[in-house]
Amino acid sequence: MKSLWKNTEVKKIQSDDLALRVYTSRLLGREPSLVLHGGGNTSVKSQVRTMLGDVEDVLYVKGSGWDLATIEKPGFAPVRMEALLKMARLDKLDDESMVRLQRAAMIDPYAPNPSVEAILHAIIPFKFVDHTHADAVVTITNTPSGRQKIRQIYADDIIIVPYVMPGFILAREIYRQTKDLDWTRVKGMILMNHGVFTFADDAKRSYENMIRIVSQAERYLKDNIPNVKHKKQRGQLDLRKLAMIRRTVSQVWGQPVITEVDGSADQVDFAGRKDIGRISQQGPLTPDHIIRTKRVPVILEQDPSKSVIKFQRAYEAYFKKYADKSLTCLDPAPRWGVWPGVGTLAFGRNVKETRIISDIKRHTTRAIVNAESLGGWRALPMKDLFDMEYWVLEQAKLKKSGSAPSLQGRIALVTGAASGIGRACVEKLVEQGAVVAALDIDSNVQRIFDSPSIMPMKVDMTKPRQILSAVETTVSRFGGIDIVVSNAGIFPASQPIDQLDDKTWDRSLAINLNAHKDLMKIAVPYLEEGIDPSIILIASKNVPAPGPGASAYSVAKAGLTQLGRVAALEMAPKGIRVNMLHPNAVFDTAIWTDEVLQKRARHYRMTVDEYKTSNLLGVEITSQHVADMVVTMAGPVFSRTTGEQIAIDGGNDRVI
Repeated sequence: MKSLWKNTEVKKIQSDDLALRVYTSRLLGREPSLVLHGGGNTSVKSQVRTMLGDVEDVLYVKGSGWDLATIEKPGFAPVRMEALLKMARLDKLDDESMVRLQRAAMIDPYAPNPSVEAILHAIIPFKFVDHTHADAVVTITNTPSGRQKIRQIYADDIIIVPYVMPGFILAREIYRQTKDLDWTRVKGMILMNHGVFTFADDAKRSYENMIRIVSQAERYLKDNIPNVKHKKQRGQLDLRKLAMIRRTVSQVWGQPVITEVDGSADQVDFAGRKDIGRISQQGPLTPDHIIRTKRVPVILEQDPSKSVIKFQRAYEAYFKKYADKSLTCLDPAPRWGVWPGVGTLAFGRNVKETRIISDIKRHTTRAIVNAESLGGWRALPMKDLFDMEYWVLEQAKLKKSGSAPSLQGRIALVTGAASGIGRACVEKLVEQGAVVAALDIDSNVQRIFDSPSIMPMKVDMTKPRQILSAVETTVSRFGGIDIVVSNAGIFPASQPIDQLDDKTWDRSLAINLNAHKDLMKIAVPYLEEGIDPSIILIASKNVPAPGPGASAYSVAKAGLTQLGRVAALEMAPKGIRVNMLHPNAVFDTAIWTDEVLQKRARHYRMTVDEYKTSNLLGVEITSQHVADMVVTMAGPVFSRTTGEQIAIDGGNDRVI
């Protein structure tokens, strides 16, 4: 590992303690093998002048909820040093009281809660303190003779501390161990099965001490672990089985989840190991990860649904064994899985959470493999891990989490997504927590959307093979399909029947009817495995109230509606809802150019504004209004409704 420190970058902030703390914290945060997604913490001791003119010694320590990779000055909580040092001398202090005392000792009431390691940072007698969960170091400590290996690597340059629960207990233990220590003789401190601390009176030295200590561990691993070339390739991914796994995990969790498949060579190798049942079931890389990943993954055997249920029962037994009456069991669903022949899976309530779990899972599997080469993987005992998972401070964080969006974790597929109603549906679905496959024949669709929750694809809906590819890509990317918004369509030029050409007729049927049928046919096997699965067909007012010259369009949309009615009858036993939406006069779509609008308004002897609001309510209908209705129909409000045709037209006297 190399130092990323650059003198040119710190030239202007040399005299600003907090700015230097931000700088080196971000350097640490840029290294995934040091800290992952909020892991680790840093601090700096400084002096501040209060609003009353007093000068006080404070500890600026990373605040709860901030990530070292992106932290800024407001992310550090300023806590009075005097109060922290008094806490360190106490014989007992429960964690909730510690948090309250730390909060009371802050000089800024609007700053985030200080790290639970604030007391520990305070008792280390150096200006800058850095703490990481370095993969290489923790890997070595998670072996049967980890302590001896650590001492062999570092001699007397570091303090070795056996694993102790974070917070006051850890701070008190280190305070006791180091009361008579000459701190100038050591370069750092390693907490077994947990992480690394380094410290110095200047930011660069503390940071580079961390780099040096981690680099020594990395060299040790390189020298003692054979270089393995991964040869296994992922087998054929059974997409239906993947959707079944995702559905079962969602049911056990009690909410829909996204599922990410990792079929990279090292993950396929890991999943295929003969000893996977032993090495994968011991515990996480560091106990801090258990809040994200739970203690162990699910091993997906021949019947993956049964495997998830087996995991659920084992988790419930684990809780019963170690819990007291004050605790409530968390959801018993796995956060990651091992699928022999395929690789590993990560489960999360949204894309961000799923990727975090996937990152931690990759680091964990690599550490396990490395530790096995050093004599065996030995995570912390189950009781220690349980205590961390059900730590009162972690439970408090969970209780503070707000309510989830109505469609969180749901997987949607929208056609005609590049503009108008389709685009509005995509954006509204994402706003409500869904992930979306956005399909359109317009290649611009791949440039329109820039969100990890949206997967844009150029698809010609008249080509069944392209539809099949899009559906399979959606399932392999997110784990299944719950919602299909079948929207793609065209409005052919007006032609009376006696002048209607076959090309116009055939093209309208191909896009406005056949394509929807093909999409349903291909998507239904995955919708059967979905969460509250729903198909919403975007039909038209022309179904109940056709207009002259629009036979090609009206007949196709009427056929689509009839197709939807039959689908509702056929798919109800499969648990799939099918409903039709009849928009009218939605003028912010590609069909309605300024020229067409003006022409139609003149035809009815109206102004454009009058024409736009020529319905019973006298209101304009936009794509956003249609999208709002689509999201409602896909959600819990319509969970008991199928086969319905709903107008969104401001009231049309011909329809009524």
